[in-house]
Amino acid sequence: MVYEPRFYRENVAADGLVSFVVVNAETDLHISARRDLSGEARVLVAELRSGLESYIAAHPRFAESYVPLDVEPNAPEIVQAMVKGARAAGVGPMAAVAGAIAERVARGLFVYSSEVIVENGGDLYVVGATDRVIALWAADSPFTGKLGLRIHGDVLPVAVCTSSGRIGHSVSFGRSDTVTVLASDGALADAVATALANRVRDVGDIDAAIAFGRGIAGVTGVLVAVGDRIGAWGAVELVPLGE
Repeated sequence: MVYEPRFYRENVAADGLVSFVVVNAETDLHISARRDLSGEARVLVAELRSGLESYIAAHPRFAESYVPLDVEPNAPEIVQAMVKGARAAGVGPMAAVAGAIAERVARGLFVYSSEVIVENGGDLYVVGATDRVIALWAADSPFTGKLGLRIHGDVLPVAVCTSSGRIGHSVSFGRSDTVTVLASDGALADAVATALANRVRDVGDIDAAIAFGRGIAGVTGVLVAVGDRIGAWGAVELVPLGE
């Protein structure tokens, strides 16, 4: 895996929160909370990765499959969540890993902080009660740095997961600048974002991708951007950045 610098983090400004980074192997989290919870976050990440890595060591196909899999009832909770989200989206379980980890770290830190935002490679999980604006990062699209997605506090907690055929290290079979999916389930949002990004090769695929996403139970919003075209459905409120 080639590391790609997360330049978008330079523009993060979570009002009223302290931001810090926690890294464990491939897991690289940017976290914002009421106070520095680096120690607590490191413990949560280590526990999550330990269960996941142990399962993969015993079941290598779990990390390799591009199609949904079944797992044993006694598999780690995060594994079961990834499998459930991936099955709904029709992709392999690792397509859900970033969103699954982001959600579980955010919920774990919520015990210590009334507001938490966890970003994991462009996939976010937000808990609390404060309205937030999440900048749209869409490769060299004209929308990058110009538009944001407003998330209202009364819909939290929510996952905001993004996949792209143009940027990022994750495998994508499409050519979208960005696909963003909202759901309360982080694994589901991540898996569906991957599935939709795989379906988008040009502007003509935007409507079909949105239709596919809105048909999946638990998905509350979809945004797809290709070049100078953008389409959205559901709980997607776009605002100019700076408002």
